[in-house]
Amino acid sequence: MAGRHRIVQANGVRHHLVEEGEGPLVLMVHGFPESWYSWRYQLPALAAAGYRAVAIDVRGYGRSYKPSAVDGYRMVKHVGDIVDLVSVLGADRAVLVGHDWGAPIVWNSALLSPDRFAGVAGLSVPYSAPRPLTGPSPTAGMRADESSGEFYISYFQEVGRAETEIEQDVRDWLLGFYYCASGDVTNGPNISRVDHGKQLRDKFVYPDTLPSWLTEADLDVYAGEFEHSGFFGGLSRYRNVDRDWEDLAPWAGRPIEIPSMFVGGSKDGPTVWGGPAINRFPETLPALYKSEIIEGSGHWIQQERADETNALLIEFLDQLELGR
Repeated sequence: MAGRHRIVQANGVRHHLVEEGEGPLVLMVHGFPESWYSWRYQLPALAAAGYRAVAIDVRGYGRSYKPSAVDGYRMVKHVGDIVDLVSVLGADRAVLVGHDWGAPIVWNSALLSPDRFAGVAGLSVPYSAPRPLTGPSPTAGMRADESSGEFYISYFQEVGRAETEIEQDVRDWLLGFYYCASGDVTNGPNISRVDHGKQLRDKFVYPDTLPSWLTEADLDVYAGEFEHSGFFGGLSRYRNVDRDWEDLAPWAGRPIEIPSMFVGGSKDGPTVWGGPAINRFPETLPALYKSEIIEGSGHWIQQERADETNALLIEFLDQLELGR
């Protein structure tokens, strides 16, 4: 596909990115287990609409920096990367777009450094303000009810456990994970829970034919990226949720004041679980432009429903009047 691949130094470390177009900067941040490539449908669409679209490989992925310690992936490190990337790319401000773990990264970037961003859009994971250091830690709360199996974030906590499962067959695992979290599977398994004594992959079902948004070539790209990078970096984002709770406590209850938008899928687990957070948007996102649920979409919104996602993003960007 078109697009310029670059390596830049930001926040003192290496970042791989792909950019297309000229105009106001739009910085796109992927989640797990993805890469810059998950924005392949957005890069040309935003460029054609008059924007400079940039999709990064988050630290731990692809050709970007890969810290060897788990705490190198805490949220404040990701926020530092995003904030410095704006300057490195020669912009005064940018608009942020994030999906899956990329959504909390852009939400928190906008919360901690609102002066650097003209707007923020989160896909799949709604904004939930940091909470104070009271009550159980996030991971302790997840373990409190495991009668129906181990919550997948808990399952990912132990270094090497999920890596060993995935690396048995990277391509096959990715296909199962992508498909089971998509809107294409009917009456699919609940892959948010791992049966006791089992692996996550034991719940996977597979399509007879690949969905239109995920071709064999697309799957080859993703598998190739992870065969190179491994999964430690991506999984370590989950291993920092307690550190993030501590780091972000000074911002407990704070709203995001800059213009914002949320897009989720009606069959997307994090969107469905995030219903209470969405209901709090009038308080937590006072400058919300739109909150949109795409009917029938699963978790991989910008890939499964690229045209609708592109239209919503361009509509949001255009109303920001960024002075193209």
